[in-house]
Amino acid sequence: MKAIRIHRLGGPEVLQYEDVPVPTAGQGEALVRVEAAGVNFIDVYRRTGLYKVELPHTLGQEGAGTVDAVGPGVTDVALGDRVAFTDVPGAYAQYAVAPADRLIPIPPKVNNRQAAAVILQGLTAHYLALATYPLEPGDVCLVHAAAGGVGLLLCQIAKRRGARVIATVSTEAKAELARGAGADEVILYTRQDFAAEVKRLTGTGVHVIYDSVGKTTFDKGLDCLHPRGMMVLCGQSSGPVPPVDPQILNKKGSLFLTRPTLFNYTATREELLARAGDVLGWVADGSLSVRIHREYPLADAASAQRALEGRETTGKVLLVTA
Repeated sequence: MKAIRIHRLGGPEVLQYEDVPVPTAGQGEALVRVEAAGVNFIDVYRRTGLYKVELPHTLGQEGAGTVDAVGPGVTDVALGDRVAFTDVPGAYAQYAVAPADRLIPIPPKVNNRQAAAVILQGLTAHYLALATYPLEPGDVCLVHAAAGGVGLLLCQIAKRRGARVIATVSTEAKAELARGAGADEVILYTRQDFAAEVKRLTGTGVHVIYDSVGKTTFDKGLDCLHPRGMMVLCGQSSGPVPPVDPQILNKKGSLFLTRPTLFNYTATREELLARAGDVLGWVADGSLSVRIHREYPLADAASAQRALEGRETTGKVLLVTA
């Protein structure tokens, strides 16, 4: 089978499209014939060495396809089932092996590419808005990178929760997408000081910031929070945030700071299926819109990652195997 692997760390040029053996499903595992894989910043972090992996390494953490074989002891899925997965390594390939209890059934009204496009970011947006800081009617939230994969979904889910949504984006075109996803106000951070705009729009600041950008937005973000507000650092597309003195949280209003990760919010199969059931159910009934920016052939993974890193994308980027 074909797969995208790295043998050394570096830029997109280190991605190699090569032949590798088809993996075998072991005890409690299933072999998935991957139709589409999601392209995410975590893949970039692993390619560059920000997140450590053993080399050689097959990239990709998210995908969807059809169960092609099951190993001993598997009862959660069966041959021919359409499934999605996230936090399973090796998705940039024609086949991937996954623990069967981490595979998510895809409902009939959702196709495989929609599922691949929504499962990681959709689950992330779900836990951020319903668990990390459970939004309530009347809450005001700030969503950075609101035209990205997580941002567009998070704006929609925040509006479902009755929150007022302030979004930051870099261009007018992205601003229109954020408004279409439910943002009440949109700040073009390339032209405006987002901290000053947030204070102007709210008076006292926002209750929560969902910050997937990191280094370039974090410090100013602390100035945007309402007293006892929460900074949810959920990514670092501009680079990691430097060490923080906890005393700054005191000085700026007894703030809360958290750095959550999806795994801790889907640690059991029951929680994984509950969150996925909501997200895929909303996609199926049309109440959650999934924007696929572009589909690239698996062999062109380097171009897909360049587009993601260059902030050229709005919504999801997929690698497709056929």
